[in-house]
Amino acid sequence: MFRREFLRNTIIASTASAMIPWDVFKTNKEFSNITILHTNDMHSRIDPFPMDGGRNQGMGGVVMRAAKIEEIRKEREHVLLLDAGDVFQGTPYFNFFNGEVEVKAMSEMKYDLCTIGNHDFDGGIQNLANQIDKATFQMLSSNYDFSNTPLKGKTKTYKVFEKDGIRIGVYAIGIKLKGLVPDELYGDTVYMDPIKEARKYEQILKVDEKCDYVICLSHVGYKYGSEKVSDLVLASNTSETDLFIGGHTHTFLREPDVVVNSKGNKVLVNQVGYAGIMLGRIDLVFEKNKKGKCTSCQNTWLGKIS
Repeated sequence: MFRREFLRNTIIASTASAMIPWDVFKTNKEFSNITILHTNDMHSRIDPFPMDGGRNQGMGGVVMRAAKIEEIRKEREHVLLLDAGDVFQGTPYFNFFNGEVEVKAMSEMKYDLCTIGNHDFDGGIQNLANQIDKATFQMLSSNYDFSNTPLKGKTKTYKVFEKDGIRIGVYAIGIKLKGLVPDELYGDTVYMDPIKEARKYEQILKVDEKCDYVICLSHVGYKYGSEKVSDLVLASNTSETDLFIGGHTHTFLREPDVVVNSKGNKVLVNQVGYAGIMLGRIDLVFEKNKKGKCTSCQNTWLGKIS
């Protein structure tokens, strides 16, 4: 169980078929335990879906999510909470308050990072800048150049966290806005090649920042029937990113996909639908001083399934 060779391999365990006794790692000081929680495409769903007989009735919203996050934080000492974009647009909360309610809710839940989705520009780039100023979490964007926009200086290209001696680096890739978002809403934002920028920042994080684990927060979509860049395309064309947390296509994955990257290594791609109906969870265990890792993944439904 504790052989170094075992810990170098990534093991994916679904909720129903988990075979690894994770409590053994939790109580052993030779191991670092880190939990990644994540959401995407919240679309201003502050309240659960109404109990109207619809397929999502009673699901989603911030209250159940906040309670589940708090529960996990009581169980796990080292937690990161991330969001893959499209926080805005979808309910009257956005129409009336321009995203302020959503940002305050995420701040109360103590999100660590969020990236920008196409719908986050729906109130205009100045509004997005205004709302970011109210956030306690960091906004991340690696392939949008905001130099000539109100967002200049309000986002970072990457972020490094140190948790229990483990360095975790995160960068973020956004979708092409031209043709998807009206020009006047994103202004002079410059879109840069997503694969090129992903390769650039994963190298910075792995080599320069000496990160043990690299995450891409992506808002390009899970997969497409064409050659269009997606999470699966990003994963297969990069070499140092361990986990892709996606958004945009509202894809419900009960457990992450495994993709072979350009080095021939297996990496994870995960996405948890939309509206806060699911909470993604990745539990990482590292052997201290050796940095081998094993992984358990558990995406959790929030609310009643009709």
